[in-house]
Amino acid sequence: MTDSGEEPSPGVAPDSSGPVGTVFAALYGELEPHPWREPDAEQDLYALFHARSQAMGWLHDIGTSARKTATGQLTDVRQVGATGLWGMNDAGLEHPLSDPEAPLAAWVQVGVRPLTEERPIPVQPLLRCVGDAVARIGTLRLRAVQLLLPVQCLDPAASRMPPSLFTAEWFLSGAPGGELPVRVTLDSGQDPSLPEAVPGIRERINRQNQEVFVCRTHSPDGHEPLALRPPFGDHLWNGPSLHRTTFHGTLAEWSLDALGWVGGFLADLSACQGVDTPLVLTAVPE
Repeated sequence: MTDSGEEPSPGVAPDSSGPVGTVFAALYGELEPHPWREPDAEQDLYALFHARSQAMGWLHDIGTSARKTATGQLTDVRQVGATGLWGMNDAGLEHPLSDPEAPLAAWVQVGVRPLTEERPIPVQPLLRCVGDAVARIGTLRLRAVQLLLPVQCLDPAASRMPPSLFTAEWFLSGAPGGELPVRVTLDSGQDPSLPEAVPGIRERINRQNQEVFVCRTHSPDGHEPLALRPPFGDHLWNGPSLHRTTFHGTLAEWSLDALGWVGGFLADLSACQGVDTPLVLTAVPE
């Protein structure tokens, strides 16, 4: 009850701490809608992704609850909700900034909180969640993945041992002979720090105890064309695209799970080599 004897009117305010970085995930390919799904179904990709994030405990949903008295004062103020890996921003099947020639199938944009040294940027669970949401809409033939990685959120001193390495053995339990040749492009936009860091990144990829992504060569050329025009504004990173390097190698499996792992892994290696700017990662089969 309020001081006036009226029923309480709870309200939830946004978390005042706010995100420290943006993760953008774009899935390219052909999405064939399920025949039973109505084109104007109430649950769009945003709603499905939000629901899946919440169900898995990955959605950061912290706010405050309070009661309002008859005089407009707030009382019984307390924190409600649950901490998570990201906060919702937006999602959809089409994007106004996407290249009309690129087969964009789905995208999501989230905000991430400060990262501890025990966790990579949460792109692996993020892509898993996107994949689950898209699967409710239709069947996706995945041709490429593009990620905006907020490397500036990582502590370079804490990245000497990438936390992704502790989960690399998961991919060893897959079907043998499933490795796929891939091209993985990293782009630091107008920031020139990436080219200087590439030799160290390349050396550490193969020196670490992992077989998820094995690099054969790297080159400043050989990019997938869509790597030159990501479907988001330059204000989210130091765009437009300029400083790029493509790593040629093999991926343990062509899956959102493995691609998310690689995203977190390469972000940590980049931070360790002194990169402190957002990177755009683009991965396609060779």
